[in-house]
Formats: sequence, structure tokens, C-alpha cells
Amino acid sequence: MDEKSVNDFIVIKAFEDSVNVIGLTRGTDTKFHHAEKLDAGEVMIAQFTEHTSAIKVRGHAMIYTPYGEVESESKQPKIDK
Repeated sequence: MDEKSVNDFIVIKAFEDSVNVIGLTRGTDTKFHHAEKLDAGEVMIAQFTEHTSAIKVRGHAMIYTPYGEVESESKQPKIDK
């Protein structure tokens, strides 16, 4: 694995309460190894490491990466008014 991929950081900004950020392990068996819950307005800075191969975001948040930005959708159903 090259040095850059190990040191990539991402920033996750929650737009709603209870946004889950879950770290997944590397290797032959992918497992959850860490989880955080963010409330609206909270920001988390995460890093891919030798042990973290993927990060899952559940809930409405903006994810900033060195490769661009992506907005995750809310797990709450939208109600038309």
C-alpha cells in the first residue's frame, strides 16, 4: 500500500442528529472496528489506516475527501408538506 492512501483524511459534517460513522477493517474478513455517532453540526475528521479500509456514513452528512465532496442522504423519509 502506498504512503498516500494510508494518510488520506476525510471530513464528515453531520446535517442531522444521529449520523453514524463506521470504520471497517482491511483483510480477508471485513469487520466493523469503530463507530461514532454525530449530531447536527458536528464534524469528524477520519483517516484511512493500515487497519481501516473503508468508512461507512449513515445519515444526512457532507463528506469532504481529497477527491471531492459527496452528500449522503438522510435515513429519515422525507415528508411532503
